[in-house]
Order: sequence, then structure tokens, then C-alpha cells
Amino acid sequence: MNIGFIGVGNMGCPMCRNILNKGDHRVTVFDLNPDAVARCTAQGASAGDSPRAAAAGADLVLTSLPHPRDVEAVVLGPEGVLESLKPGAVYCDLSTNSPLTVRKLAAALAERGVAMLDAPVSGGVVAADKGTLAVMVGGARDTFDRILPVLQCLGENIVYCGDTGTGCVAKLCNNLIAFCNMAASAEGLMLGVAAGIDLEVLNQVIRNSSGNSMTFRATAKNALSGDWTPSFALDLAYKDMHLALELADELGIPLSLGSTVHNLMRMARGLGYGRSDATAILRVYEDTLGRPLKPAG
Repeated sequence: MNIGFIGVGNMGCPMCRNILNKGDHRVTVFDLNPDAVARCTAQGASAGDSPRAAAAGADLVLTSLPHPRDVEAVVLGPEGVLESLKPGAVYCDLSTNSPLTVRKLAAALAERGVAMLDAPVSGGVVAADKGTLAVMVGGARDTFDRILPVLQCLGENIVYCGDTGTGCVAKLCNNLIAFCNMAASAEGLMLGVAAGIDLEVLNQVIRNSSGNSMTFRATAKNALSGDWTPSFALDLAYKDMHLALELADELGIPLSLGSTVHNLMRMARGLGYGRSDATAILRVYEDTLGRPLKPAG
């Protein structure tokens, strides 16, 4: 299969590599960062000089981009993929996107005879590297079946969610729960340490009790190490929470916990932690109280 892949950064590059290594596919990549492109061409991909060029002649085009506006520009903008995608091709967005944007793009693509899937992924850079991502997919079932072998190069848990946009809805629900859990983990760790429990001891208790979760473990791990290098940046988590709140507004669903966590993220970004790992929301508590969870030294 001829595949165009646009957006080969921290997540896109390992996904591209797994497609090249696990399947008999020819991949053409585009990214604004020349170093990202070079990492993929070193693995056997070809390079295009625009989204349009990467999509030329492709049976399938994949995008992995930070924001809905980036996806829309790549598809509908000048030198975008819509200018070169052929009828019968498939466009699949792996980004965490707005369901509203997805439906808009799907309608524009359908006019050209191109099918669209929204297929956001979960698991972060580690899972992208191992090819163990969770992938949640919305769109026509027959289109999903056509490209499932490619998605299986990316992940181990691939779920068909339903019509166009449902993949993104599922991802936003997942992230809403994960980020609320992350905020609760930060509060619980701060409370315990302030009350005199050693951070490592508290970590051992919770990770083996009912408070355990993937997000708790990530929060505790980074608090113990003091390393906030992003696996998933706070700025991106903030964007995802914003999209969940937008969806809730559209549907009239109250998100009382979600809006609180969104404001906590806004505070963390205001303190300069936007490019740190999303677990750095914990640092809002450290900075506000003037006490680090783990003393220096």
C-alpha cells in the first residue's frame, strides 16, 4: 500500500517506523521539522515537500498533529492533502481532534470520493515506540476493515467505535477520566506527604491499593524522580481537556470535575509548566504551598 504520513514527531515517527517494519508498505512523510523527516527517511521512508506531495498517489494518508487547526490546515489548506488525494483513497487522522472538525473534514473529503476515519491513539511515546498503542476508530465499518492491517502495525488494542467522530469522542472521554485521576493523584500525594508519610511509602501503598492507576503511577514516578520530561506535554493535555469541555457544551453535559482540572492545568501553564509532562499539575500544589513533595538532596 502507498501511504502518506504527515506529522512524524514524537508520536508520528515511531508509528511510521512500525508501519515500515511490520508491513509491506511504501511511506512518504512530511513534517515541518527536517530532523523528524530525516529520522523517518533513515528507516526507509521517502520525503515529500508538502502535505500535498506526501498524499500524491497514496492509497492511505495518516496525520498525527497537535491541534484541530493543524489538521484542518493540512487537509483543506493550500498544498493540502485534499488537492492530491485520489477517489477511493482513505484519510485517517490519528490526532486527538474535535468531533466537529472531524465531521467537517469528512464531508469535504466525501465530495472528492475519499473516505475518512478518525483514529486517535492512546499510550504515549512508549507505546508508540513498542507498537502497543490503543486505537479508537470512528467512520464507516468497511473503511475500517480495509485499513485495519495498517492500524495493527501501530497498536494491540484497536476498537471500532462507530460512525464518524466517535473515535475522537471515545478518546476525549478517556483523557477526561485520566486527567481527573491525575489531579486526584497529585492531591492525594501532597496530602499524605504533608501529614508526614514518606513519599516512597505512600507510593507503595497506593500503587497496591484501590487508588492505583496508570496515571497515579506516572504522577508518583515523576514526583519521586523530579524528572518532568514530557511523555505527554501539559499543553497537549490542556488542549484535550478543552475539547472535552467544548463537546460537553454542545451536548449540555455538566463536567464539574473536568472544568476544575482544566483550571488546574491553566494554573500550571501560567507557572511555566506547559512544556513539561502533564503530571506537572502536581507542581501547582508544590509551588502554592512552598513545599516540594520530595526534599532536595
